[in-house]
This record gives sequence, structure tokens and C-alpha cells, in this order.
Amino acid sequence: MTAVKTTETAAPAGDIPPALPPAVTGGARKRRRRGGAFDRALPYLLIAPALIAILWLIGFPVVSVFVTSFRRLNLGELVRGQIVWTGLDNYATVLQDERFWTVSLRTVVFTVAVVGVSVGSGLLIALLMRKLSGWVRVALQVTMLCAWAMPILASATVYIWMFDQNYGILNKTLVQLGFEQFNGHSWFGSGASTLAVVGLLIVWQAIPFLAFSLYAGVLGVPRDLYEAAGIDGATGWQTFRAVTWPEIKSLLMMVTFLSTLWDFKVFAQIWVFKEGGPSGESTTLAVLQYLEGIAKSHFGVAAAISVLMMIILGLITFQYLRRLLQTEEGKI
Repeated sequence: MTAVKTTETAAPAGDIPPALPPAVTGGARKRRRRGGAFDRALPYLLIAPALIAILWLIGFPVVSVFVTSFRRLNLGELVRGQIVWTGLDNYATVLQDERFWTVSLRTVVFTVAVVGVSVGSGLLIALLMRKLSGWVRVALQVTMLCAWAMPILASATVYIWMFDQNYGILNKTLVQLGFEQFNGHSWFGSGASTLAVVGLLIVWQAIPFLAFSLYAGVLGVPRDLYEAAGIDGATGWQTFRAVTWPEIKSLLMMVTFLSTLWDFKVFAQIWVFKEGGPSGESTTLAVLQYLEGIAKSHFGVAAAISVLMMIILGLITFQYLRRLLQTEEGKI
């Protein structure tokens, strides 16, 4: 009987690592999970201080104005530190005042006129800069930069002297040209003419930003499209409508929206010229808010006017965002 001897070849002990205890592997997985969650939360933790600071600097004044609009906060309450809640009385006072509706309508008409002229002029200058030669374009750009860099009060003072009734260069020039009716003509004798001069100043200050912004958009239009339009025999207007307009439409919408926000609440230029006069005929909502809050110390009423202005601007912002989302860029 033959005995069969079986031999088992065992692998060296170093080739197979010893099994780790379950506690060790479980702890490693927990550490990995904790590390992954921390890595995902790290960007938010890093941006949190800046976000909190921005919300505090922007959100706190808005909340404060909103709360103040429900209080009777005149000079007496402010000195005594007294808090008197009046509910919607401030809003009722504002909305029942006929002057508020007159001023609101005037503000809307003024804003539409100024924004339309400034955006249209900026677009025309942007298209013009594309056609000008190098040195002429540089001279125009430097001129616009100088106008843009001029402080508001300084430029308003220059305009006041230009349109002065007795010493203004405009009246003197018109008289020299044969228009004798402008001898001693008062450009600030009515609210309409005062707002016209103020609007001219605002347009002059706004054109550089609008022209440079739209010029950047025009430069972004591929030249091949213009060449193709020229080969097809398109006129200048047809080229603008078929090539330039679709490319700069979103940019034009954005600068129009920004101009509307800025011009709707303009204050310094109107106040420097006639302080809302004569007889309050050039008063806008921003000036009315100042008159109620600072001049009359009716801070609650002024806060209510501010909230109503924010509501109007919020509606404008909503319309802008709705139109933006309808475009192809907004959908992307």
C-alpha cells in the first residue's frame, strides 16, 4: 500500500497583509466621510464672512428704513428716543397726498426721457467710434473720459453758469446769432425748463459710460458678419438691424436697466440747480424724500416714500429679469 504524501505550498507570510480589525477600517471610513463633508463645506465657510458683511451693510439699512416707515419718527421722538408705532399711517399720508402722485408722474417722465436720450446717444457714439480713424477715436475717448471724471458738483456749477440769465454764455451766443428773445432769458423760470437743463447735464455725464460699454459690445461682433452683409448688398440700417442689433441687444438691455435705476433716484443735480424749485415744479421723488426727512424732520414719512420707491424699482427689476430670461443668453 503506497502512501501518498501531499505537500502544500504556503505563500510567504509577507505577501498577504494581515487583516485589519473592523474598528480600524470603520474609523478610516468615518474620517474619510468627515473629510469629504468638510471639503465640500470649506468654500462656503471661506466666503461666509464676506457674505455676512455684505448682507449687514446692505440689508441692515433696508430693514431699518422698512421698520421706520411704520413709526412716527419726527424730531421730538428722535430726541426723546421714543418709539411710536403707527402702522400704515405714513403710507396713507403719502398716498393721499396729491403732490406725491404729481411728483411720481414727473419722476417717471423725467427718467424715461433722460434714459432714452442718453442710451440712444451712447449707442450712436459707440457706432461712430467703430467708423472713426485711430487718432480721432482716441481724441473722442479722451474727451469723454474727462467729462466722466468731472465731479458732479463741479459740472453742475459749470452748467449753472452756462445757463445763467444775465451772464451765461448760452444766452450771449444766441443773441449774437440773432435770437434777441433770449436776451436775459431765464432757463430756470419753470420746472420743465429746469428739468430739461438738469436732464442735459445727466445725459452729458452718462454718455461716456454708455458709449464705452456699447462700443465694447460692438467690437465683439465678428467682422465676418459685416463682410457677409456687405457682399449681400445690405445698407447701413439693414446691417445694423440684422448683424449689430442681435449681438448687442442683451448688453443694451443691461445698460438701459442700470441707467433707469440711476436716473430714477438722481438727487444731487436737481438739488444743486434749484432745490426742486421753482415752487416745487422740478421736485422728484428723491428730492421729496429729502424734503420730508431732512427739511421737515418727518423721518417716518420719508421712509415710507423710500419704500415706495424701492417697490417701483423692484417692479422695474422684475421686468428686466423677465425679459432677460426670455433671451437665449438668459436661458443658458
